[in-house]
Amino acid sequence: MNKFVCAMGAGLLALCLGAPQAQANVLIGGTRVVFHADEGEVTVRLTNSNDHPVLVESWIDRGDVHSTPDSVQVPFLITPPLFRMEAQKEQSLRIVFTKEPLPADRESLFWLNVLEVPPKPTGAQAEGQNLLQLALRSRLKLFYRPAHLPGDPLKAPEALTWKVATDAKGAALKVHNPTPYHVTLTEVQVDSEGKHIAAEIGMVDPMGDLTLPLHEGAPKPVAGSVVTFSAINDYGASDQFTATVTP
Repeated sequence: MNKFVCAMGAGLLALCLGAPQAQANVLIGGTRVVFHADEGEVTVRLTNSNDHPVLVESWIDRGDVHSTPDSVQVPFLITPPLFRMEAQKEQSLRIVFTKEPLPADRESLFWLNVLEVPPKPTGAQAEGQNLLQLALRSRLKLFYRPAHLPGDPLKAPEALTWKVATDAKGAALKVHNPTPYHVTLTEVQVDSEGKHIAAEIGMVDPMGDLTLPLHEGAPKPVAGSVVTFSAINDYGASDQFTATVTP
């Protein structure tokens, strides 16, 4: 039978998204990228932990998980955008801002994509076999941070305010972010009626609000209830915080 090999492209990206059991072996130095506007560029380190070379393609999008390099329009350039990476070697991606106007009073969110394409199998092992070759994509948040924003981004989670709310699922918490920084919540729990009740998680936009439903059937928390939550900092680590629910 003929070999079946999936090539890189938009259709392959969709296939990769549907194959969570696969694991990329081109490792990225960090779990997020913070682009400081006053520095003009940032470098991201890649490491190929495979025992074979791979083709690497990278691009930045505005939040479309189905984006492809030829479909995006963003104020950044990546060099090199496409290259061969030898086994057990490192390579740096250089990301440069192209000066497109962006909000100066808050962060802007983009996404960095790194696509890893393995070589086509050859030799006796591949002869006469039906093969499915997967390209694997890693996707990281890229925060564009204007210069001279007020406050400390590491303390932004402390400024969040929490209120009792409801949504279609029932009881919820409404969190407001008064800072110019994104806050990514990885764990949220509220103490209500002597119980520890988990809430959904998410990212609160700068100057924005986010409603976090409590687990189905959970009682509505009262003002004064304690909220314990975790937030991801600039370095990818999880910091712990506590707050109080207000009326």
